[in-house]
Amino acid sequence: MRLEAITWERLGDLLAERLLDVEPGDGGAWPRVAFDGAPAARPGDLAARVSEALRVRGRPSLVVGTEDFLRPASLRFEHGRRDVDTYYDGWHDTGALWREVFGPLEPGADGRVLPDLWDPATDRATRSPHVRLPPGGLLLLHGPLLLRHWFPFDLSVHVLLSPGALRRRTPEADHWTLPAFARYEAETDPAATADVLIRADDPRHPAWNG
Repeated sequence: MRLEAITWERLGDLLAERLLDVEPGDGGAWPRVAFDGAPAARPGDLAARVSEALRVRGRPSLVVGTEDFLRPASLRFEHGRRDVDTYYDGWHDTGALWREVFGPLEPGADGRVLPDLWDPATDRATRSPHVRLPPGGLLLLHGPLLLRHWFPFDLSVHVLLSPGALRRRTPEADHWTLPAFARYEAETDPAATADVLIRADDPRHPAWNG
């Protein structure tokens, strides 16, 4: 696949322009977009950049991060703090994401999304109020391992790091998570699955397949 060099600023603008034409696949009122990538790839930064570009264009959006939908520590660390299988399958509360984020955006729903659920620092519920996304507004969900859960995305973006770049840019204390991303690549192949691929081995000089 041929990738073209681009700046992050230009990338945010071009993705926003593309999203203006995205329609919900199920006939609902809210397009849902994935920004998939390991924490070291910083997909949330790109989601925020695109959200701002959409705002300038008069299109509302809501950025939601899966790191705010973690399961309680008692469940995440049931098999130890560095259990790779639990990180892969059980760290994020996918049930809550279906219920509180995707459910309110189904056809006929009211668009009242819960922007976050759990604070990992306090290991308690955030108790944040729901946010109403107006019809036509876009959900921009970012986080790791997103494309393996069958979430109903209308467009998906994967921020790719090579194994070497992923290791270099992941804090040493989190190197134990790297096998989970290798498994994700093998089982899901997000680079081929995503609608938009961005390579970010050099954080200053991304490239994409747009």
